[in-house]
Amino acid sequence: MNLHQLRYVREAVRQNFNLTAVANALYTSQPGVSKAIIEFEDELGFQIFVRRGKRIIGLTPPGEMVIGSVERVLMEIENLRRIADDFAAQDHGTLVIATTATQARYTLPKVIAQFKEIFPGVRLKLLQGDPGHVAQYVTHGRADIGIATEILAEQPELVTLPLFQWRHVVLVPRTHALAEVEHLNFEQVAAQPLITYEHTFSGRPKIDAAFSRRGVEPQIVLEAIDSDVIKTYVELGLGIGIIAEMAFDPVRDTSLVALPAGHLFGDNVLRVGIRQGSYLRDYAVKFLHLLSPALTRARIESAMRKAPTDDNGYEL
Repeated sequence: MNLHQLRYVREAVRQNFNLTAVANALYTSQPGVSKAIIEFEDELGFQIFVRRGKRIIGLTPPGEMVIGSVERVLMEIENLRRIADDFAAQDHGTLVIATTATQARYTLPKVIAQFKEIFPGVRLKLLQGDPGHVAQYVTHGRADIGIATEILAEQPELVTLPLFQWRHVVLVPRTHALAEVEHLNFEQVAAQPLITYEHTFSGRPKIDAAFSRRGVEPQIVLEAIDSDVIKTYVELGLGIGIIAEMAFDPVRDTSLVALPAGHLFGDNVLRVGIRQGSYLRDYAVKFLHLLSPALTRARIESAMRKAPTDDNGYEL
């Protein structure tokens, strides 16, 4: 057996058994991929893939077991390289962070600025997407760290830790009738046309759940993935907005008023996700510590050992 075979097998699963996509992803030829997979199966003595003609269409029952071992072997090889890099070049390397547009725009800038002062030789790369893509980037090893509110805690391949809790605010123009309201109620919000996040972003499930509990159909006139887009259309008078509280900047957003709405839509938890069994280099641990002082290496390693947590993801 060799590492190329293991990588081809893993990528075949990741690419939905499309060997052309495997070849493109690994910069090789499709015949080479097919040959390596067949040789790997010959060495094992059984087929790990289900075939229809010459096409691979799925995993056999023993193949399901094999792919788990393949993932663990390749992860440990990656860990060995990271450990070696930690000792050979402690303040150089690349840190890949997957996150949503809201977190990239509002949560990370100050942390990244602090991090670059400490580790000027580390190259940072941001991968942006919806929470589902963030989870996939980390699960598939394309990112070292994932940061999002939704979905991460639901992925069995990931270890997740809470960063902080946050709430939504309702945005209105300064001239709006609700601008002077001291304690917003649900009926006041439900009576207005709404502009908010697309259904997978920034706590949108909590917003939908609040309306559903009350049996009310929200008057959503526009959905977006970007808080700045939502603010733009609120300023134009298209409706009132519901956004994450960290996305409102009173210094910049002077034409808008943010009304607290946590009592209407509940608390949200921003989480960090790390691939189960992976090794984080020292500068990656420092980045997490800058995000949340509670995230020390000891706490992260404790979570990697499956420490029990409460319903919000905090260690017991």
